[in-house]
Amino acid sequence: SHPKVAEAAVIGIPDEITGQAIAAFVTVRSGFVADDALAQELRAHVAKAIGPIARPKVLRFTAELPKTRSGKIMRRLLRDVAEGRVTGDTTTLTDPNVLAEIRSQYEATEG
Repeated sequence: SHPKVAEAAVIGIPDEITGQAIAAFVTVRSGFVADDALAQELRAHVAKAIGPIARPKVLRFTAELPKTRSGKIMRRLLRDVAEGRVTGDTTTLTDPNVLAEIRSQYEATEG
């Protein structure tokens, strides 16, 4: 855990060199700024706490994470976004707009 992070979800994404890399979607606690400096701080924190192999290759900040009505984070949908796939079933999401916003932000930073 990190004092500036409210919650995070981590997924595996395809990587040409290693086969699979780590992508993290992070929601920042109120009062903190989601910027490049924080992204570097979080990558360093993960490398120190878990090990360099766990350092996320991709780190994206988002206002919210896609969750089911029971509060579970839908990592499958985050993988769909990260891999540019059509999103699967979203009927169990509490707020489908969250996923659309994440996709928009992800595509803007990738392109």
